[in-house]
Amino acid sequence: MFTQNTKVADVIGYENFRGFGRLIFPVDRNVDGNLTLKNLGDILIWYSHVKPQTTVEFVNCMKEKADAGEKIFYDIYTDAEKISDPRKRNTGLFFFRGEPGAQFAICNAGGGFYYVGAMHDSFPHALYLSRKGYNAFALIYRPDAQTACEDLARAIAFIHEHAAELQVDVKNYSLWGGSAGARMAAWLGSFGTEHFGEKKYPRPAAVVMQYTGLSEVCGNEPPTYNCVGTSDGIASWRTMERRIKKIRANGTNAEIEIFNGLPHGFGLGEGTVAQGWIDRAVTFWQKNSRR
Repeated sequence: MFTQNTKVADVIGYENFRGFGRLIFPVDRNVDGNLTLKNLGDILIWYSHVKPQTTVEFVNCMKEKADAGEKIFYDIYTDAEKISDPRKRNTGLFFFRGEPGAQFAICNAGGGFYYVGAMHDSFPHALYLSRKGYNAFALIYRPDAQTACEDLARAIAFIHEHAAELQVDVKNYSLWGGSAGARMAAWLGSFGTEHFGEKKYPRPAAVVMQYTGLSEVCGNEPPTYNCVGTSDGIASWRTMERRIKKIRANGTNAEIEIFNGLPHGFGLGEGTVAQGWIDRAVTFWQKNSRR
């Protein structure tokens, strides 16, 4: 079992993580292999409330599944595509399985389009959703606004095209994201996969966004849930509140939760005033699913 004292290098090099172990950590940051899981928060800039016990929990979940022979990582690009664009080697979907045939969610970590903070901003969310029975994916993408959206569009296409193999229900899926990842979820929700190089696939039933200062509203937004803290120095809660009001004014369901005193990047919000937000977001998703 991995512990808080396990080194990053030992997780990356674990034999059953061969081929994707490095993608568990931010490949666009210089990560010292001697860094321990306990101190992972040291490299996750812009994030708060990084919980070492949560990190250990989902890494061990990955280990348990991989040790049992379960496929937990999927490439979204072909070998030829990765040769043509080497940055595509640093992409893919980590799959946290729920009930066979259940709806799916794609979780998109933030990182300012500088790196992918999946260790705090999407893996914990995906694990939580899978334990509630949903099929949850965490996307590792190329951190640039355009390429990130292209990767998310490809991920949506991949899941639809491989739904039978993955045993997921493609109806009423949801897109989740924090910070930069929330922008990705919003843009794909509003503009669709066809806007980012893929053929047209159904839009999500709901978009779940955490702490991002996106202000634009095009009038084609899916039902949207937001949450943010009042002490967020990066994403203004006022900007987020105004956007939600505009979406509502267009006749679309939208909700926002504003948590007093919380800073940017609180993730699941364990042990904070935000604890439980993810359950309410799931309720919002289900309420807006078309039966």
